[in-house]
Amino acid sequence: MEQKLLEKFKELFGDEGAISVYFAPGRVNLIGEHTDYNGGHVFPCALTIGTFMAVRKRADRKLNFYSMNFEQLGVIEDSLDNLVPKENGEWTNYPKGVIWAFEGRGMKLDAGLDIALYGNIPNGSGLSSSASLEVVTGYMLKDQFGFDVTNQDIALIGQYSENNFNGCNCGIMDQFASAMGKQDNAIFLDCNTLEYDYAPIVLEGAKIVVTNSLVKHSLVTSAYNDRRNESAQALADLQTVVGINTLGDLTEEEFDRFASAIKDETNRRRAKHAVYENQRTIKAVQALKENDLETFGKLMNASHVSLRDDYETSCEECDILAEEAWKIPGVIGSRITGGGFGGCTVSIVKDEAVEEFQKKLSAVYQEKVGKTPEFYVVSIGNGPSKLI
Repeated sequence: MEQKLLEKFKELFGDEGAISVYFAPGRVNLIGEHTDYNGGHVFPCALTIGTFMAVRKRADRKLNFYSMNFEQLGVIEDSLDNLVPKENGEWTNYPKGVIWAFEGRGMKLDAGLDIALYGNIPNGSGLSSSASLEVVTGYMLKDQFGFDVTNQDIALIGQYSENNFNGCNCGIMDQFASAMGKQDNAIFLDCNTLEYDYAPIVLEGAKIVVTNSLVKHSLVTSAYNDRRNESAQALADLQTVVGINTLGDLTEEEFDRFASAIKDETNRRRAKHAVYENQRTIKAVQALKENDLETFGKLMNASHVSLRDDYETSCEECDILAEEAWKIPGVIGSRITGGGFGGCTVSIVKDEAVEEFQKKLSAVYQEKVGKTPEFYVVSIGNGPSKLI
């Protein structure tokens, strides 16, 4: 893929000078949804699909952007002297936001850039194409300009730029998973303290299958920010009766004891999801360490039910995919993954059932929705890297 991108870059911008190519992965979250900004735990892993970026420094302060995924947009021109989000800036607002955030921390760029991009994460699939783009931009800036930042810093800068430049109040999980990914491991991350462990994913006789509902989600335009506000209000109510800093500080029993302090019934359900999902994530990682895939799968299923009923971030199409998957022999667990309102489900499926899983889900989804879902049997990969 990097060679195709390199050829396109040279066709657009010429072949002189030092051209480099970078990569950062997308992610899938196995369990722990909407817990990251509620001070809880998540359990994502980096994928081997992601964003490829070819880049070369310029002699002036211009920024030229081109994406092979949006060829109809052509080259989008901008400048280091005009780092503001633009309604017609399309995808370029993400790398521009990262540059803006670096400069805000005193890491000034002394040259403009020609950038060409290709992503093999399906757009709007909920597998973190935007975080992947932010992380590959941060990693490129570190390498090209010699900035003294760690991969964890790059994740935090990416989150800051998405919150403050792009207007999506996302948590840290997506950028952290992309920046800190490790092959064949998921990351057990405490989003409150950023303490983390790598947990080897040893799925003997089973595969991780991601199913794309083909319902595109957009966190900026969805009810995502509403969920954050509802959770924050629930936390404020709870803090009047119990000394906590985040919803992730509570056990299920403690939440049940104090839940009546949350005045609004909807907010109460939002908080219940955040507390219970955090505890499910802790239990799921423990089950995986004990090679208890059955318990892990049951917790995945319970996570989906909670996202459907309490947090209301699922959608009819993803409910069909998860609920039909539960009926198929050999499916250990299945749930919606990512921010929600569309996107993908993630399932753990026994090897001998993968083909039947795809066949049955395709048939029922075609019948009920009129579309054929896309399936990816995924591999767990590393974080960002320089390829050329």
